[in-house]
Amino acid sequence: MRTRPTGRRPRAALALAALLGGAALTGLPAPAATAADGPLAVQYRTSAAGATADQSEPWFKVRNTGSAPVRLSQVKIRYYFKADAPDTAYRFACSWAVLGCAAVTGTFGRLPEPTATADRYLEIGFTPSAGTLAPGADTGDLQLRFHRADWQTLRQSDDYSFGAARTSYADWDKVTARLAGATVWGAGPGGDGPTDPADPPGEGGQTLFDDFDYASHTDPDLTAHGWSVRSNAGGPGVPGATWDPSKVTFGSSGGNSVMDLETSTAGTGASTTHTEILTRSMKFAYGTYAARVRFSDAPASGPDGDRVVQTFFTINDLKAPMADDYAEYDFEYLPNGGWGEPSSILYTTSWETYAPDPWQAVNQHSESRRSFAGWHDLVVTIDGSGITYYVDGSHFGTHDAAYLPERPMSINFNQWLIDLEGQSSTTPRAYHQQVDYVLHVKDQVLTPAQVAAKIDAYRAAGTSFVDEVPAP
Repeated sequence: MRTRPTGRRPRAALALAALLGGAALTGLPAPAATAADGPLAVQYRTSAAGATADQSEPWFKVRNTGSAPVRLSQVKIRYYFKADAPDTAYRFACSWAVLGCAAVTGTFGRLPEPTATADRYLEIGFTPSAGTLAPGADTGDLQLRFHRADWQTLRQSDDYSFGAARTSYADWDKVTARLAGATVWGAGPGGDGPTDPADPPGEGGQTLFDDFDYASHTDPDLTAHGWSVRSNAGGPGVPGATWDPSKVTFGSSGGNSVMDLETSTAGTGASTTHTEILTRSMKFAYGTYAARVRFSDAPASGPDGDRVVQTFFTINDLKAPMADDYAEYDFEYLPNGGWGEPSSILYTTSWETYAPDPWQAVNQHSESRRSFAGWHDLVVTIDGSGITYYVDGSHFGTHDAAYLPERPMSINFNQWLIDLEGQSSTTPRAYHQQVDYVLHVKDQVLTPAQVAAKIDAYRAAGTSFVDEVPAP
């Protein structure tokens, strides 16, 4: 949450800057390769060559065949296979890797157009700790495996990417490699394309759900459930304003418990109070985020016109100006405009990085210029293909894979004033933003309809809070 520049960089320049990790903006040496100038090759072998096996064991080496370093966190490998049955679930494991298994991830997905040899894929990715791959270098062994969740014998002889005779490493074009979302190696089956994850990747699939059924901001359950109500000074917003925990309150609306954030001012910095609540833990990354939020266009009392920002977002800390491991994904509603906009606008923004002074920003955004007063279902999904935003079940915007997170984040709600230029009155006024629930499902992409069904199931069971998401 920062003051947004009025100018926007062209999308191509933003994507390049994001992929370069800020190097294009700061003049650092050795920028990471793009999909066009930094191709990859994937070598494959199997250590389980039978037509059937207890586990499929695809092993890989990824080689940089380009002339510039490649950030491995931007690389995805897909191994395609045919499920033994439509409802069969699979689990991924890393046996050993030169990079360390902690730097390797595995998720399963379904192909939207199955073929005779593939209706699923295993997608291998890398965490930021994997570092960069120098020109001419390879990752070394990635000794991977996957098995049926029920541990029944699986058939692999009919799998698109399986090679029974490949018992030593060699280039294998029946697996694909993507760099920042663009395919740079191999050819997938006819139905290949970005899809929702089908099965939880090992530790994936866990859920955070909170119905915000609390007595007050001092309720010990609020702290026990991992929330922190902000009280420390500082930005964003009006200089001299305070962040007042007592203005985060709880009540009911429509039969559901709700959280209320109040922001008020009497036209001076000293009289201005902002509000924010956030998870203490930064443990949220890929998967689905959802919240039902009530935006307001006018204060509950007093003159209207302040440049207020009402939000739902995820974020991690900026470790240095233009740091390439920063991430932030925002819903921001400005009922009275701001940042060069004259009236109501809703932004969704995916951030790669920024520098506060002098201001530089690398982000991608979508917007809608109309009133969003009232209750709205907000959903954002993050998977290997990009970031997708939904409002009230409708697609709002999709942002490029160059903006994917490289470190876990917190989940936040806040309400604040950009400045005091929108309304000069000294009459007190207060704005309200309400939150009905928040949901995160780790490493799984849910449709808005699936989100709604999950919320209904929790409420039907009388569940007001659950947090299964492991610490990073």
